[in-house]
Amino acid sequence: MVGNFNTVPFAPPGMKPVAGGIFTMGSDRFYPEEAPPRRVKVDDFWIDDALVTNREFARFVAETGHVTMAEIAPDPSLYPGMPASLAAPGSLVFVKPAQPVEIGDPSAWWRFIPGADWRHPAGPGSSIADLDDHPVVHIAYSDAEAFADWAGKALPTEAEFEYAARGGLEGCDYAWGDVLAPSGAMLANYWQGLFPFANQSLDGWEGTSPVRSFAPNGFGLYDMVGNVWEWTQDWWSEASHPGSDRRKPSCCAINNPRGGKVFHSYDPEQPGTRIGRKVIKGGSHLCAENYCRRYRPAARQPETVETSTAHLGFRCVVRLPVT
Repeated sequence: MVGNFNTVPFAPPGMKPVAGGIFTMGSDRFYPEEAPPRRVKVDDFWIDDALVTNREFARFVAETGHVTMAEIAPDPSLYPGMPASLAAPGSLVFVKPAQPVEIGDPSAWWRFIPGADWRHPAGPGSSIADLDDHPVVHIAYSDAEAFADWAGKALPTEAEFEYAARGGLEGCDYAWGDVLAPSGAMLANYWQGLFPFANQSLDGWEGTSPVRSFAPNGFGLYDMVGNVWEWTQDWWSEASHPGSDRRKPSCCAINNPRGGKVFHSYDPEQPGTRIGRKVIKGGSHLCAENYCRRYRPAARQPETVETSTAHLGFRCVVRLPVT
């Protein structure tokens, strides 16, 4: 791996250097929000080779006393019409239905569980006692940002994340090529079977898996797709937003794009709630071939910054100084 890495006096522990370059970001083969494909340039950076784990987050909390969003009751004034039952500390937990359900209704498998948080990923009574090496979950954007600040790092941009996830492969659908399961091999933690009620667990895992359980990509990075979704710095934007660098392809590469504007990221389906949404990347163990095929580098979704779930975590980057 080449680049200006001599500007960093030592390799940050647990991080890999990624030499910047130009790549095709996005896709027109899956979901409309990923289009259009466009040429993008990113500079050199270091990135955590794995997701931040429960062990690492516990050390951060022990040293700083940080309290996560999921451990704080939400302010009802920010959520017009919010049921009183939701005005309590807690987070969203996946509860697998026992039978087929309407695939267009996520409330059939997501539950707000009071008392669910990073220490209690399935709610009160659960723990992370045997999950030290699993990715930390139930992390809102501000929690991930606080960890990054403490560690002297930052969260990746969407472009940095996608470039790193591709591992040097240009235009491929997956982090390892164009076939999801070549010769039947499970190369990431995602849902095999009919989501959300029948998980065959061919990859060996029903829920999250320990980081580094699957082979790394071409840049030596683990879980860049699957396992849990990951926060990025960028506000959500779509090609229809004025001034968006996603509006149409250009013959020239876009240099280090940094996402949209916060007001463009608001959810148009919830006009009474003005909460910004960030881009999350990578998909999770709940992505399946019949639902949310987002275990791919180009895949993206919006997530409100105060949201925490049982399938959302993060990793960090260190950007090199301009020389």
